[in-house]
Amino acid sequence: MKKILLSFFAVLLLGAIVGCSAVPEKNPSLQRQWMLISFGQFSKDELIRNKAEINLTGTMEKGKIKGSAHMGCNGMFFTSEFKSGGKVKISGVGSTMKACQNMDLETAFIQKFDKMTRYSVEGHFLTLSDDSGNTMKFVAADWD
Repeated sequence: MKKILLSFFAVLLLGAIVGCSAVPEKNPSLQRQWMLISFGQFSKDELIRNKAEINLTGTMEKGKIKGSAHMGCNGMFFTSEFKSGGKVKISGVGSTMKACQNMDLETAFIQKFDKMTRYSVEGHFLTLSDDSGNTMKFVAADWD
């Protein structure tokens, strides 16, 4: 009987160990949907009309978040890495290839987005900036 119980608990323990998976990393202050409210010469009304946003709610793996963006026409995708000291690295920016009437916002966003090197989160606002003084300011979509 002891051998059966010992074998049962050994199998149960082994199953528990194998069944455990690592808890995915999560950064709730960053991993949100962000609406673009300030960028270059574009008015806030134009950004709102285009439903300009980035979505950082994807899974974080090894400190990198797979994100998506929309600036009014095409769907975009990228990988972001938010590092200590307010540094950010955005890479792998790509998009679908639909031709739309006005692609000025989308074109400008794609040209500047992966050049952003710094970030700050203050309350419900995310600001990205580059070394040339260009900025993109976002507000959390879930903020009332």
